[in-house]
Amino acid sequence: MATNEALLSLCNRFPELTAKQMLEDLVPPREFDQATFATYRPDPNFSSQALAVKTCAAVGETRGLFARKVSIPGVYLDGGFGVGKTHLLVSIYKQFSGSKLFGSFLTFTSLVGALGFAEAMKLLSKYQLICIDEFELDDPGNTMIMSRLLNELSASGTIFAATSNTPPNALGDGRFAAADFQREILGIGNAFQIIRIDGEDYRHRPFDAEHRSFTLGDLEAWLEPPQASSLDDFDSLLRHLSELHPAKYGKLLAGVGRVGITGSHVLTDQFDALRLVALVDRAYESQILIRAEGLPLTEIFPDKFLNGGYRKKYLRAISRLGALVG
Repeated sequence: MATNEALLSLCNRFPELTAKQMLEDLVPPREFDQATFATYRPDPNFSSQALAVKTCAAVGETRGLFARKVSIPGVYLDGGFGVGKTHLLVSIYKQFSGSKLFGSFLTFTSLVGALGFAEAMKLLSKYQLICIDEFELDDPGNTMIMSRLLNELSASGTIFAATSNTPPNALGDGRFAAADFQREILGIGNAFQIIRIDGEDYRHRPFDAEHRSFTLGDLEAWLEPPQASSLDDFDSLLRHLSELHPAKYGKLLAGVGRVGITGSHVLTDQFDALRLVALVDRAYESQILIRAEGLPLTEIFPDKFLNGGYRKKYLRAISRLGALVG
């Protein structure tokens, strides 16, 4: 494949972020620009969806006026992939009239890691509502960071709305994610209002869906015209990600519409895998398409990773990679 000098290289980007920029980025992903309670379509086969809309709408309406007077620290939307949890979380955010932030669990833990706990607390305590998408309970270290953060912020009056990242095959009777959340978020977990959302993935996309790999020629054609397109070697990209704080991954992808990767293969290092998951999350939030030459990206996570402690993260990444192939 002939090198196209007009193509961007993510490996040549070294983004910097100030605290102000990090906070400015804490808004709903653009894929949810049209998300409101009115545009949510409850599945008539699952009555909990319509009930969830009603309950969440009440949260957005009342908390905007009485954010500092509520008796509970927040709400937790519990359900599997594709039942509209993020749609409802964004709707709460939009309807809330006070100061507010919206980000993924990893975004907030990355912010704490980049700024330090004390500085993050100082900045976040200025907001009345914090929305946390896909709260992850499979990382003990990050869970404890967020537990401490939620406890200290709730003491000062901040309220929270959060969603789970539990896939349907891990829900059992649907209460496991909620019980884990209440146990792990020490001190205030039991006070959260749990909102159950049952149903099937509206995208009807299995977590282990495969997509075909692409030849170098395929990538070259797909990346034309070259504006807003990048091309990088898989291993080089992994090395570059290891040199950047995950909080900067969104900035790394800024202005890019399509990402091409050459030489993709099965991952052997779990740190590489988790960093790639974080990059995929940022790409998905911005609806940046990704294609690779080599092994299909949905097959790069080995069975030992998929069956390990970070199973939920990898299943989510596989689902999102399947959607981002375009």
